[in-house]
Amino acid sequence: KIRADHEKALEEAKEKLKKSRDEIQAEIQTEKNKVVQELKKKDSKPLPPVPLPNLIGINSGEPADPDIREKRNKIKEMMKHAWDNYRQYGWGHNELKPIARKGHSTNIFGNSQMGATIVDALDTLYIMGLHDEFREGQEWIDKNLDFSVNSEVSVFEVNIRFIGGLLAAYYLSGQEVFKIKAVQLAGKLLPAFNTPTGIPWAMVNLKSGVGRNWGWASAGSSILAEFGTLHMEFVHLSYLTGDPVYYNKVMHIRKLLQKMDRPNGLYPNYLNPRTGRWGQHHTSVGGLGDSFYEYLLKAWLMSDKMDTEARKMYDDAIEAIEKHLIRKSNGGLTFIGEWKNGHLERKMGHLTCFAGGMFALGADGSRDDKAGHYLQLGAEIAHTCHESYDRT
Repeated sequence: KIRADHEKALEEAKEKLKKSRDEIQAEIQTEKNKVVQELKKKDSKPLPPVPLPNLIGINSGEPADPDIREKRNKIKEMMKHAWDNYRQYGWGHNELKPIARKGHSTNIFGNSQMGATIVDALDTLYIMGLHDEFREGQEWIDKNLDFSVNSEVSVFEVNIRFIGGLLAAYYLSGQEVFKIKAVQLAGKLLPAFNTPTGIPWAMVNLKSGVGRNWGWASAGSSILAEFGTLHMEFVHLSYLTGDPVYYNKVMHIRKLLQKMDRPNGLYPNYLNPRTGRWGQHHTSVGGLGDSFYEYLLKAWLMSDKMDTEARKMYDDAIEAIEKHLIRKSNGGLTFIGEWKNGHLERKMGHLTCFAGGMFALGADGSRDDKAGHYLQLGAEIAHTCHESYDRT
């Protein structure tokens, strides 16, 4: 058998020698491509189902209640006022300075004119039926939105506003330009994940791919609300492109968080991307923590309630939050405090007010038939926030 194999190999070698150099190189490349495809099949994990539900409601419908119709039209008028002034005084800039009446671009979106206001407003324009304004924005994005600029941007902000805005515009309108731009930008953010742990840097330079964290963050840490608020957009990127790289990045973050010890079951706001250890033991449902919890719940909802892992993480987190952070003031107002180095700080920030809606949204599907409890808790948090405005 050895002799036969040897003779067969010699015959194949002779045949190869009869072929041109280009033919041999083409065959080698074909074999390489086969190997690459096989490796991709082995490394890839199946993507989670991301069902796209039918649109709810009626397009261009009008509410029967005249009071509701009046309020609706007033909100639309406010949006039109804001857009028209941005269009006149700040077009293409990230923001408009309304008093100075000029554009402004030096902020968390880098120092380049990336039209953050345009991208962030697209879905609202479309839903409001402001289609002329929507087309203006689409034309600017198609011709001017460029991600090859030498700008350092916040990974979190660019994800939720740019990638989220572009994906929303794509799903609403079906215009390919939005999907193309979203995928281009996502590729620019991927270098931020090149850390020893896979926890991304807070900022990344779109041109060089160099990342770093905020100087003020505890022990060079990444922020829970930032690296924990990428899941929905990145899952949809994999769904739309068929490339699992985005899904794998955010699932790696989730797996790492699941393995870590949590003081009192609470997630600290700071995690070092080099060491994989928590920074300062500071937990809040407001700034630095907020949207991490929101995205766990919405990941479950987005998956048609099939992502039970996300739901369990959410339920575990809010049970710990209710036990250690939620209290009543002397005046009977329910509030969510902050946990810092083993002690409860009896203060509640403005950003924490979103939690009322989150508790209500998560009531359906809650453990131990506690839907009524979480609806009531959400209402109490919302009432506290209302009182904080009404009394000041």
